[in-house]
Amino acid sequence: MKHTKHTKLARPQVGEFGRFEWAILGTPCGAIKSLADHWINHLREEFKVAYVDADHAQADQAEESLQGPLKVGASMAYTDMISYHRFDLKAKLNKHQYRVLFNEQDMVLVNGNHYQAQKQIVVIDPVKEKSLRKRMHQLTQVALILYTADVKEPFDFFKEAFPEWASIPQWSITDHERSLTFLRKHIHRPAIYGLVLAGGKSTRMGVDKGLIEYNGKPQREYMADLLGEFCAETFISCRPDQLDTLPAGYQGLGDTFMDLGPFGAIASAFRQKPDVAWLVIACDLPLLDAFTLRQLVAARNPSEIATAFNSPVNEFPEPLIAIWEPRAYPVLLQFLTQGYSCPRKVLINSSVALLDAERPEALMNANFPADKEEALAKIRTAN
Repeated sequence: MKHTKHTKLARPQVGEFGRFEWAILGTPCGAIKSLADHWINHLREEFKVAYVDADHAQADQAEESLQGPLKVGASMAYTDMISYHRFDLKAKLNKHQYRVLFNEQDMVLVNGNHYQAQKQIVVIDPVKEKSLRKRMHQLTQVALILYTADVKEPFDFFKEAFPEWASIPQWSITDHERSLTFLRKHIHRPAIYGLVLAGGKSTRMGVDKGLIEYNGKPQREYMADLLGEFCAETFISCRPDQLDTLPAGYQGLGDTFMDLGPFGAIASAFRQKPDVAWLVIACDLPLLDAFTLRQLVAARNPSEIATAFNSPVNEFPEPLIAIWEPRAYPVLLQFLTQGYSCPRKVLINSSVALLDAERPEALMNANFPADKEEALAKIRTAN
C-alpha cells in the first residue's frame, strides 16, 4: 500500500476566489470595469456579486501612497462606513485567504488583466490583441467569447489554441441581456442531501430516540424516508459504533468530528461532501411532516449560510431542521476554532434565511419520556 503523508480530504470545487467566478480579459481595464459594473447593477437583486481588480498605478511609490493608520505603521485598519465596512490590510494574500473572504459571494467577476479565475470570459478586442496573446496561458476554461464592434471571429492564435472555439458561446459585447442570461444560468443551486441526526446518547429519554417507533418503524428510518421526497441522497448520521445497526437500504454517515454533538455531525457531512447542501433534521421531531419540509425547501435561499425556521418556543433559529448550504462549512469551522460548537450560535451570528412554520407543532422536540407520550397521543388523535 502506498504511503500517503496527509489524510485525503474531499475538497470543495472552488476557484481562486469562489465557487462561481469568471475572469474578464482581452480588453482594456476600463472596459472590463464598465462591463462588470453593468452586470452587477442588473444582478444585485438576485445574487451577491463581488468584483476583483487591482490599482497598480502607484506601485513604484507603494509606501508613499499609504493612507490613514497604514501610513504611520499599522498593519491593518478597519473603518465602519455606516453603509459598508472597509478593511485596509498591509499584507500579501493568497487564494486560500481569498476563498474565506469571498465565501458568502454567489458570483465573483475578476479583472483578468490582473488576476486569474477558474473560468474566463474572453473579449476579442483588436486594441488588446498583443495583451491577450501574452495571457493565453491563463485561459484554462473559456466559458464565453465577446466581440467588440466589427469583430466577427477570434484571432488566429486563439483558434489554434482552442480548435473547438466555434462551440463556445459567443456574441457581441453590447448584447448585455444574453450575457446576463448566461451568468444566471451558470450559477447552479447545489443539490440537497438529507441528514438525519441519530447519533446522540439519548440520556434524557432513557432509550435510543432513533429507535422509538412513532409511525410504525424506528424513527431514524422513518425520518430518512420522509427526506426522500426532497433529497438526492439521504444519510443517517450516527456514531461509528452504530453504523452496523442500520438496516439494508439506509446509508450511514459516521461522525468524524467527535464529541461535538449535532455540530460534529453537520461538519462530518460537509467533510464527506462539501459541495452539496445538507437538509438536516433531528430524529427527535416526531411530528415533523412532509408539509413542513416542503415549506422549508420552497423558502430555500442558497445565497445565505442556511435556511431555517424560527423556533416557536424562543424565536431563535432552529438549526436541526434547516438547509445548510456549502458556504456554511468554512463558517462552522471558523466558529469551532473560536471554541464554539453550537450550530444555533452559528445561525444567530450569520446571514441566514428565516421563516415561521405554518404548522409550528411539527417542530416539537421529544427529549423526555413525557414528551414521547405526548407525541404518541397527538399522532393517535391525528390518525
